[in-house]
Amino acid sequence: MPFEKVHSEKLASAVVRQIELLILRGILRPGKRLPAERELAERMGVSRPSLREALGDLQAAGLLVSRPGAGVFVADVLGSAFSPALVRLFSTHDEALFDSITFRRDMESLAADRAARFGSDTDLAVIQAALDKLEAAGPKTAAERDADFHIAILEASHNVMLLHMMRSMFDLLAAGVFYNREAVFARDSTRDALMHQHRAINAAIQARDPAAARAAVAAHLDYALEAIRDIRQAEANEAVARQRLRHDRE
Repeated sequence: MPFEKVHSEKLASAVVRQIELLILRGILRPGKRLPAERELAERMGVSRPSLREALGDLQAAGLLVSRPGAGVFVADVLGSAFSPALVRLFSTHDEALFDSITFRRDMESLAADRAARFGSDTDLAVIQAALDKLEAAGPKTAAERDADFHIAILEASHNVMLLHMMRSMFDLLAAGVFYNREAVFARDSTRDALMHQHRAINAAIQARDPAAARAAVAAHLDYALEAIRDIRQAEANEAVARQRLRHDRE
């Protein structure tokens, strides 16, 4: 776990500041369970009363949540990025679907550019590992591994506003708000093309070529947009065909 010993200012305040930064930087993610109180106090070099005070302040601020019998967890702070009413609108209008993909293209192109420029060697190793897991993923886990790859790039961009904004977007994607990501990976030809595009994104970032990384992400999400349009059109055609079939049987 990424906790360090505290050496300055009021101990509880220093603990609060360190955990806040870990959340802000995306190192402690929503839903992550913190170590047990004794272990965390030892890791951070503070007394348990000081730790309890800090955890209480963080819970009062809405950053942590205590679950009886389970422990203390990072709160789902991203859930407030979009109101429930807006999420319902997103899920019922194709305009939001296509806008979500172009938004991702613009933001993730920037993230890939920044990852190539500012990512550390460790960041790039994490991106490579995420790609390796995507390569090995089966049909049931490909969409989730795909998200992990893109989030690794966002983390390597070292821009906390961009990271949290896009993590919120991926939460909506995981919930199927915009479209069924699994349906995109279900087609063999589409899956092969997407994998080729992910390799191109990774290669550009590993080569620290910002322009190529930006272009590779843009090409990838432009392709995804057309693939989803094709899926939507195929679904609409199938609905019409079923109507005809029912009518012919009457």
